[in-house]
Amino acid sequence: MDELYADIVVPLASPAFTFKVDTGLRNSIGEGMCVKVQLGPSKLYTGIVWRLHGEAPHFRTVKTIRDYVLHSPRLAPNVMRFWEWVAEYYMCTLGEVMRCAMPASLKPEGFTDVEFLHSGMAPREVQYIKLHHRIANECSLNDAFESLKRAPKQYETLLAFVSRFAGKDVFAGELPRKFLNADPVILKALIKKQILVAETRVLETGEFQPLPAVLPELTEQQAVAAEVIEKAHGKPVLLHGVTGSGKTEIYIHLINEQLRAGRNAMYLLPEIAMTSQLVSRISAYFGDRVVTYHSQVSDRKRADNYRLIAESTGGMLVLGARSAMFMPVDNLGLIIVDEEHDDSYKQNETAPRYNARDCAVVLGRIHGAGVVLGSATPSVESYFNVMEGKYALAALTERYGGVQMPEVIISDTITAVKRGERISHFNKALRVRMEAALAAGEQVMLFQNRRGFSPYMECAECGYVPMCRDCNVSLTLHKSEGRLRCHYCGRSEPVPVVCPSCGSHAVVARGFGTEKVEEEIARVFPDAKVARLDRDTAQSVRAYSSIIESFGHGAIDILVGTQMITKGFDFAGVSVVGILNADNLLNYPDFRAGERAYQMIAQMAGRAGRRDKRGNVVIQTSSPDNSIIKQAASGDYSAMIATQLAERADFFYPPYCRLIGVTLRFKDKTVLDDAARMFRDLLAVDLGKRLLGPQPPLVDRIKREFLVSFLIKTPRGESFAAVKKILARAVMTLNAERRFKYVAVVVNVDPV
Repeated sequence: MDELYADIVVPLASPAFTFKVDTGLRNSIGEGMCVKVQLGPSKLYTGIVWRLHGEAPHFRTVKTIRDYVLHSPRLAPNVMRFWEWVAEYYMCTLGEVMRCAMPASLKPEGFTDVEFLHSGMAPREVQYIKLHHRIANECSLNDAFESLKRAPKQYETLLAFVSRFAGKDVFAGELPRKFLNADPVILKALIKKQILVAETRVLETGEFQPLPAVLPELTEQQAVAAEVIEKAHGKPVLLHGVTGSGKTEIYIHLINEQLRAGRNAMYLLPEIAMTSQLVSRISAYFGDRVVTYHSQVSDRKRADNYRLIAESTGGMLVLGARSAMFMPVDNLGLIIVDEEHDDSYKQNETAPRYNARDCAVVLGRIHGAGVVLGSATPSVESYFNVMEGKYALAALTERYGGVQMPEVIISDTITAVKRGERISHFNKALRVRMEAALAAGEQVMLFQNRRGFSPYMECAECGYVPMCRDCNVSLTLHKSEGRLRCHYCGRSEPVPVVCPSCGSHAVVARGFGTEKVEEEIARVFPDAKVARLDRDTAQSVRAYSSIIESFGHGAIDILVGTQMITKGFDFAGVSVVGILNADNLLNYPDFRAGERAYQMIAQMAGRAGRRDKRGNVVIQTSSPDNSIIKQAASGDYSAMIATQLAERADFFYPPYCRLIGVTLRFKDKTVLDDAARMFRDLLAVDLGKRLLGPQPPLVDRIKREFLVSFLIKTPRGESFAAVKKILARAVMTLNAERRFKYVAVVVNVDPV
């Protein structure tokens, strides 16, 4: 009998390895299965059988596959096709895709068999929360609320539970525990008081709550947009809807249609934090059919959800951030990419450096699934695809329920200073509207796109600026911590009392971040309850959700934040939005700076006045005549697109070309510079003027390693694959040079 061999993908940055299949496994092994293999003298890995064949490898000693990894699911052929496309397009190995795509506990590794002794998939237990049987009518429910007035956290939790049943019978309803974002201690207290009840049930695979009988009613314009999506005939659809236009209602109808037909659906969001608010809303309709997946979910839970989806034949919805793109969904009927313009869809740190939005289009093509890209401010690339006829367009030009778009005021900071109308960081135009809103019991959101107290400190005598010792970047002041912190490597040090350069005591903070704004609000608006939402205050999903829920319930008057607060939120009480320094969105050396500034301003403006009262937005800037500022203020998306496309055509940037960024990284600058020269010479032969660099990036030293960058431009119509082959050869040649063996080469296809 001829020998049978298998090409095995392991979670390493290496090509597939060839193993011999043991005689006892020949009749049961198949492509897509997970197996246990040994590399080197003793290291055990989980591998995926990628290809079975009879071709003996050229090396003499061939190891044998040891066993199956029983708790890991088998990949469907469409999932494997998608992984292959990701590896080829983003210039990485299948092992790197595997490392990114699978939860850690499904790909164990180690030196003993004990680390591979995992039990099979546990029964799917779902805990449901409902009202205690003694809370049977409005009167008893009101009594329950009255009894909790001295327990505000318990009151808020009960209110959150009841609010989930708007328009439905709360007394007969129940809610999966995972969709009630409540502290376990608080929930336990409500159960002990016989206000709520928790019940745990074991569900069989494929057993779900029934689909909703009643869906949100669509307006005439929403119904037309939904019809455009349904009749797109295989084209991705760009759903361009102004903020507050009701895109989510359309998504719910589209998802419901797929689940009723027995197909699976996928709903992607740019930020993990956004999932908490949306999960509550979506799960009110689809209950335990919703499977969440992102990096803040525990690895055990991610593994359970991964296996659950792999076994699903249909009727489930995957909801998550960009990593949910790699869930092993088969029978996929619909992919929704909400806020498709957002940079968070791009993975920049580790391979594969994929863009989930672009991957969604390819994944939809592989499955024959519909793809909907939604945004109030679509990316230039996506809108250009509409203009080229590659995408269909569905438009929503009115806010849901006839709500008016906010009034937008451009406030000139320089003029305000000259007239003495600026107090702290607030021009008179913003301050007056904030005072009126607070007096009326309404809420305010303030956007400042820098966290920390101040971006940097400086000696007023000699100009010394504290810098990170490991990165070529200034340290940011975090006053509440009493520390200076590097936002690249995380290094921190105490705030200097005297200047280490000249000994002066005149070391002062320059600029301002969200922490400083929060402090100044307490001084200017002493009676207002203020909270801050940025990477420092929202280091976990629970912390983030707590801030969002408190603001949503009206416990906070003013919310200050970075771009985290610009994305997709719907707060009924917000009547005033302030953009404190629009200039720092524009003054950035990036060809996308104008587009991003427009998107952030327009998205932030969309948080104001989303109910029956028209909101107010104040944009503070020292450049009131800037075209981007004016376009964002007037909501003139067409003008912004025309301006950006004209500039990019002139300077040959996407969508008129394709980009590949390459970064060389090494601790010795002399060796790095020599490697960069060799790399340039290798590429210049074939690429000529399409190669830009080498040049230092904006931050040219991170974590004690020096960096140098290249940019490759490929004109539309030329083979992108051919350019990537030239690049791959140059990388191999460089790393084959003994002196440059350890120079890291990072390739970023379609950099953002």
